[in-house]
Amino acid sequence: MKIQRNISEFVLLGLSYDQNVQIFCFVLFLFCYIALLAGNLLILVSIWCSPLYHQPMYYFLSHLSSMDICYTSTVTPKLIADLLVERKTISYSNCMLQVFTMHFFGGTEIFIITAMAFDRYAAICRPLHYVIIMNRTRCHLLVLAAWAGAAIHALPLFSTAIGLPFCGPNEIDHYFCDIFPLLKVACTDTYITGVLVIAFSGIFGLVTFIILFVSYGIILFTLRNLSAEGRRKALSTCWSHITVVVLFFGPAIFIYLRPPTTFPEDKILALFYTIISPMFNPLIYTLRNSEMKKAMRTFWCPLLFSKKHRVNLKKFIA
Repeated sequence: MKIQRNISEFVLLGLSYDQNVQIFCFVLFLFCYIALLAGNLLILVSIWCSPLYHQPMYYFLSHLSSMDICYTSTVTPKLIADLLVERKTISYSNCMLQVFTMHFFGGTEIFIITAMAFDRYAAICRPLHYVIIMNRTRCHLLVLAAWAGAAIHALPLFSTAIGLPFCGPNEIDHYFCDIFPLLKVACTDTYITGVLVIAFSGIFGLVTFIILFVSYGIILFTLRNLSAEGRRKALSTCWSHITVVVLFFGPAIFIYLRPPTTFPEDKILALFYTIISPMFNPLIYTLRNSEMKKAMRTFWCPLLFSKKHRVNLKKFIA
């Protein structure tokens, strides 16, 4: 059957109609995006140019930072630019591309977070076998599996969006193209399609979330056998990981694991997993991580400061 499609672009209604609110959001999100890029690039370069890159946890962290940049960049630059114009539009092809890239990079990030949880489980619960379990070949395979799993997650959603007929209203009550807002403007009965999206996307997120929390529960239970210093270091790492999981998965599960409909609050919740969580990831992973702070001091201080300033900066960071 030929797909009916009489539109060439969609109109995004954005976050607010109020001009003052839009100006405030422009300044806020521009700052957030610059902070996100700077923070994640700082982590990437610091890890790549230090011995930490050869440790599995930091190997995965470098991939997570790159995914944060890619994932947020599919949405945030367009959002920031649209806050300066009255009519916010996106072409049909760019809209479909945004659906695919969002779910692909988001799916990759989810699987990398899962790989990081497995790494912490091996380090804390199987310390004597950790080097064998998390060898570099297995780390490469886990990252490749994350990309493959993300493709398997994103392609059906992309195919669903491509197959939707659009023949009437083209206004999307959101600041980016996503599957549920598109279902709302499609000129066909989309209830069954929406249920399939929930089964494939919502349950996928929920199951991953449960697996992550069970794994961290096992890790926290195992910590009682460690020394006080060991518990302190392990808890510092685990709580940062758990914070990232809650910030990313909480709003996403609420949006995708419910009857196929949209609410005005969805736009606010989506900010958490498209902008806020990726922006805070560098802070969460570095503020309480002495190895990351040491790697940053070692690499960046000689580049940016004189010997006298380096001594003062090291005292300040420490």
